[in-house]
Amino acid sequence: MTPPNRAESQSTTDGSAFDGVRVVLCDADGNLFPSEEPAFVASAQISNRFLAEQGVQRRYDPEELRLATTGMNFRSTLVALALEHGISVAPELVGTGVPLPGATQGPVVLTAAVLDQWVQVEKEAVTAYLRTALHADPEVLEPLTALAERYGVAAVSSSADVRIAASFEVTGMAHFFPPDRRFSAEDSLPRPTSKPDPAIYLHAGKMLGIGPSEGVAVEDSVAGATSAVAAGFPTIGNLQFVQEGERVDRRAALEQVGVAAVVTSWREVAELLLASRSRVTGTVTGV
Repeated sequence: MTPPNRAESQSTTDGSAFDGVRVVLCDADGNLFPSEEPAFVASAQISNRFLAEQGVQRRYDPEELRLATTGMNFRSTLVALALEHGISVAPELVGTGVPLPGATQGPVVLTAAVLDQWVQVEKEAVTAYLRTALHADPEVLEPLTALAERYGVAAVSSSADVRIAASFEVTGMAHFFPPDRRFSAEDSLPRPTSKPDPAIYLHAGKMLGIGPSEGVAVEDSVAGATSAVAAGFPTIGNLQFVQEGERVDRRAALEQVGVAAVVTSWREVAELLLASRSRVTGTVTGV
């Protein structure tokens, strides 16, 4: 894990945007644990198998796929790959509803049923891999514990619920995020809808009974931050598990989509929010 650099983690807000917060809405992958890189080891294998079965010669290595699709779930990724390589896709699977190249040409290859089958295969492969790759991290658990003593916490993820539940189990976070505090863009919505669409944040807010000013999102990806901001939640960009060489560009991109602050660790997330809580209540809190 890259250690936080205090000089680069200056907040872009005085914290007043968080004064009404009651619940901290936490993205999971790449934010609460460094799952993006190991997940793409397994996910790239499934993506490449799908392409090979369609006669496509192109192959993606895990890092290439991660950089191209961070913040998207596998459902959206597979549709994007199919469209890019001229594989016919059922029109209802194209998010905009506008026919794109490959969407309706020839017999439909990627139907909703076929997509569901591949999503299940990838879900099982990634979940199994993450169970061996992730572990408890005190640099997350300690500040998260401090936050959970003063705020409600919930998980808002693009990933399948079984995947994030397994990740919470092996990282020691399961008690923070029971089933009724986990919201999956893959499993919690009537129709799976990945970030950057705000649907999963709007759903989480509704189920938790909170308005935009009563929640704060913590996100590492641009797609995730876009989703949270579009749903009206003040958002903190967290670079803790973003690779060092990607941080400058990621910070700029997060700020461009409207995050209220950018930090480099969960400890700084806690400091920022607890300082706001102290200002509102007149009490002294700390991590």
